[in-house]
Amino acid sequence: MAAVHLRIGDLVWGKLGRYPPWPGKIVSPPKDLKKPRGKKCHFVKFFGTEDHAWIKVEQLKPYHAHKEEMIKINKGKRFQQAVDAVEDYLKKAKGKDQNSDSKGESKGKKTSNKPLKILEEDDEDLSALKDPSEKDLTESDPEPSAIERLGAEPGSGFKWESSVVKSNYVLHEYMNSSVLFFSPQPASSMEPISKRLKIVEEVTGSTSIQAADSTAINGSITPTDKRIGFLGLGLMGSGIVSNLLKMGHVVTVWNRTAEKCDLFIQEGARLGRTPAEVASMCDITFSCVSDPKAARDLVLGPSGVLQGIRPGKCYIEMSTVDPETITELSQVITSRGGRFLEAPVAGSQQLSNDGMLVILAAGDRSVYEDCSSCFQAMGKTSFFLGEAGNAARMMLILNMVQGSFMATIAEGLTLAQATGQSQQTFLDILSQGQMASTFVDQKCQNILQGNFKPDYYLKHIQKDLRLAISMGDMANHPTPMAAAANEVYKRAKALDQSDNDISAVYRAYIH
Repeated sequence: MAAVHLRIGDLVWGKLGRYPPWPGKIVSPPKDLKKPRGKKCHFVKFFGTEDHAWIKVEQLKPYHAHKEEMIKINKGKRFQQAVDAVEDYLKKAKGKDQNSDSKGESKGKKTSNKPLKILEEDDEDLSALKDPSEKDLTESDPEPSAIERLGAEPGSGFKWESSVVKSNYVLHEYMNSSVLFFSPQPASSMEPISKRLKIVEEVTGSTSIQAADSTAINGSITPTDKRIGFLGLGLMGSGIVSNLLKMGHVVTVWNRTAEKCDLFIQEGARLGRTPAEVASMCDITFSCVSDPKAARDLVLGPSGVLQGIRPGKCYIEMSTVDPETITELSQVITSRGGRFLEAPVAGSQQLSNDGMLVILAAGDRSVYEDCSSCFQAMGKTSFFLGEAGNAARMMLILNMVQGSFMATIAEGLTLAQATGQSQQTFLDILSQGQMASTFVDQKCQNILQGNFKPDYYLKHIQKDLRLAISMGDMANHPTPMAAAANEVYKRAKALDQSDNDISAVYRAYIH
């Protein structure tokens, strides 16, 4: 692709790798923002997001010449808003000799060689780029990033790693990109960009990324004025409730073991005596328990949730259960005039404590919207997946993959030991390859240290594998890898590892 001859002030379409183009304008970067090394690039401000990024010259196209083409291939509300922002900019600029533009930018267009000065500071020429092996960085921003605005899909490989604070910019090491993102926010905001996102269902049934409906500023969240109930204060529930309280929600709690409620009462929560009482007192009641039986008992049992459901009351099942359980609970809740949503979460105790869970929601869309501030408090991203049961299916598939993967890693570690190889070296090599992840590193280090303190119970991942295999049977779909992994976890349970972390599956291979 031939290089595009562009200069500061030009309107462009900027493209990142395999992600869709987005409208922007070439501007001059701040002096203290380092340029990425490699190919020649321009610093682009994206319309509709106020995000900035270094974009390679070959990934830029003139705006006007390609406008019609881009509008045909790109869809979505946020994209249209960005195009509208460009048109508004053009209308304001017309006839004003660009006087409404920034002081430096209007001057910068007089030369194609010298970058525009902004913040009244000098900058160097962008062509002096050298070492292509230098790792790139991405910037955390209170608003959704340009990378997300450019259509990054969930699970597409974007990953933020170790944080580095420099001056008043927060930079994140970005593993799979060749761009540097920038936004002039204080270094106190180190939250991943997707923290302020929610992912919602389009008319077509697919999912797309949109900005969260929040007045969040520097990480704060405006809590809903609805009364929140929460049932189940286990590994996941405890972190969720803590974050709901921190963000100002009014929360009433209940737990089968009442003593677990004491800490949250001290933090400002109210105490419910029974699930029925919590449901009757609150507008929205969440539950997060261990398995399908516990989920059913909580709703249908003595003094259960169903007794407290009245027309308009919302019930949200966050437990990882099978789709059949979700269908049953949805039917009984709605039969009383209640509104139902399932919202299982992907993550661990640590991610729950950090408010960085991934929430999978399905069912009543209006309940999903009503819970916006709650989901922002407890998670970094949420997906709406359509009708009730879909979130349970997706959650079981995700946990099936995670459980199988963990078993395979444990098998590799023990095989390394059995063949005289260093387990630490195995981990060091693994951490430098394509499978490198925080999950792999943490679990392997825990295994090598003999630390199996539960972050996610082994008994629960085995339950999820069992349910996923059953789901495969019902769909007449083979799940041989999951079935093999399930046997290993069953062996670990027989070795009294149920209440340890999922990484304790390692012990099934050494006994």
